[in-house]
Formats: sequence, C-alpha cells, structure tokens
Amino acid sequence: MTTEAAPAAATSKRRRGVLVFLRDLLVIIVIAALVSFVVKSFVVRSFYIPSGSMERTLLINDRILVDELTPRWTGYDHGDVVVFKDPGGWLPPMPAEPPQPPLIKAIDGVLTFIGLSASDSQDHLVKRLIGLPGDHVVCCNAVGQITINGAPIDESSYLNLPTGDKSASDTPFDVTVPEDSLWVMGDNRTRSQDSRAHQELPGGGFVPLDNVVGRAFLLTWPLDRFGLIDTQDDVYAGVPEPKK
Repeated sequence: MTTEAAPAAATSKRRRGVLVFLRDLLVIIVIAALVSFVVKSFVVRSFYIPSGSMERTLLINDRILVDELTPRWTGYDHGDVVVFKDPGGWLPPMPAEPPQPPLIKAIDGVLTFIGLSASDSQDHLVKRLIGLPGDHVVCCNAVGQITINGAPIDESSYLNLPTGDKSASDTPFDVTVPEDSLWVMGDNRTRSQDSRAHQELPGGGFVPLDNVVGRAFLLTWPLDRFGLIDTQDDVYAGVPEPKK
C-alpha cells in the first residue's frame, strides 16, 4: 500500500465505523420506542392529576402510573383508584391552548405516543371505584355513610370533607350499577364532579368498563410522596356480593 493510500483507507474505515454506530443507535432507538409504545398500550401508563377531586389522596399535578394489564385478568375491586376516558359530558369543553411551535408539538406527540409524556391527561378522569356491576349503592344512612349491598362503609380515613361535615355525600342517591359499568366518586367529595353529578346524562352517571384505562397504583411525583396508592381494602372488606 502506498503512503497516500494508507490515510485514505483509515479515513474510509472510520467513516464506516461511524455509519455502523449510527445505524446501531437508530435500531436501538426504534426498538426502545416500540417497547415503550407496547408498555404504554398494554401494561402501564403515566398520567398527571389535573384537578383537586381526589385530594388528599392525589394532589393537582401529581404524577401516577396506571396498571393496564392486571385488571384485564383479575378485574377491579371496591376502593381501586381508576383512570377512565370521559363517558360523555363529564368534562367541560377545553379552552383552546396557545399554539405550540411545530417542533415542540411533534416531540410531545411522539413522547405521548410512546408513553413518556401525559399530554392526554386532560381528556381522562381519576376517581375511586365505589360500585361494581350489580352493586346496590345508596347514600346515605343515618350516620352519613354510603351502603353497598346493605353494608355501610366507613370512609372517614381518606375522605377530604369540610370541617364538621361527616356525610360521605351531600347528594343523596340510590342506584344499582348496570352490567359492565362502574360507579365512581372522588375522595374530595364536595369538589368532585363524579357519578353523582351526571345521573341526568344518558349514561346515568355510570362509567362503562370499556372506558376504563386501568388502576392507578403508584404515585411517582413529587418524590417526597412517592409510593403505592392506597386502595383502602379494609374499608371495603365487609361488602357482600350483590343479590342476584
């Protein structure tokens, strides 16, 4: 090999090395994006809390992870905190947002698609599951408690009620949950537009199971409150099965 050819060969080798590196990096990015999309679509998904309806359990701008997979096999339980799409008429019309620069909008769209952003949280609601299909849910008994299939539940450990208020709801109701639907309520009862507030809509205030994204199980942000989201199993332990 001539003296002139040696540097050219070295340059060509370096160029091929860079191209191979970029190719491998692109493959890794594509695979990671596909894995993230599959995880978001079928396993776990991130949301942020847009309102105070679940205070003190969840606060505005908290970040949560939602288990989409397990409920498909085990179903849901009383006390689960669930994320669901608007059944129709629950959310007010969203004000028009200032237009984003095209690049920022595209990046946010990609991150939402693969589950690393939660820009669609405003289109979803987060509430606690009170009534399962077939349950007879009534409010309230003589001491202000909700009853499920005749059994009272004491929610005082987690409800955010005004000082001196002991009633689990200031709106009375007596409903039987239809098949494939849920009855949900916020922990901050006086500030939650939940099933109670939408009984006059065609859906009767019930949430179709098909609208449910999954069960919120982990609070990820802020870090000082990081931890599992309490499903309050003890509160609902005495609830009997609905009568056939």
